[in-house]
Amino acid sequence: MTNNFTVAINAFVSKAEEKMEVVTKVTFIKILARLVMMSPVGNPSIWQVNAKIAEKGKGKERKPAGFTGGRFRGNWQVTFDEIPMKETGRIDKTGGVTQTEGNLVIGQFKVGMQSVYFSNVVPYAYRLEMGHSKQAPNGMVRITAQEFQQFFHQAIAERKG
Repeated sequence: MTNNFTVAINAFVSKAEEKMEVVTKVTFIKILARLVMMSPVGNPSIWQVNAKIAEKGKGKERKPAGFTGGRFRGNWQVTFDEIPMKETGRIDKTGGVTQTEGNLVIGQFKVGMQSVYFSNVVPYAYRLEMGHSKQAPNGMVRITAQEFQQFFHQAIAERKG
């Protein structure tokens, strides 16, 4: 009898962990998508220096040699129990590759992992978070953190549905 009871308890615990993992993964996917899509993508035509050039109708648009937007958006990383220290080197204007890569990592989540990190380690990340870009004047991380509860409840509702 004890054996059947133990089997039933183990099955219950296993099912509960499976449900927690699914809800957590869905929540993490929503967080990553929000961070990536809120991330500004460099657009020289809206930079203050270029707005002045356009206003005067004289001169050529300024941008650093080899510039392409999407470096910040492409450098979001998801890690478990370890903070990333290096950039990905990815340029991703649309955010699709970044989300796909992050979702692959999220898919590895297991109950018992201690920490999850959503990180962007480009040197100018802090300035962007503090409103340096007109595309994200209120940052990305602070807003997404405030929306966590909403993402979590959505994930639970999706799991039930």
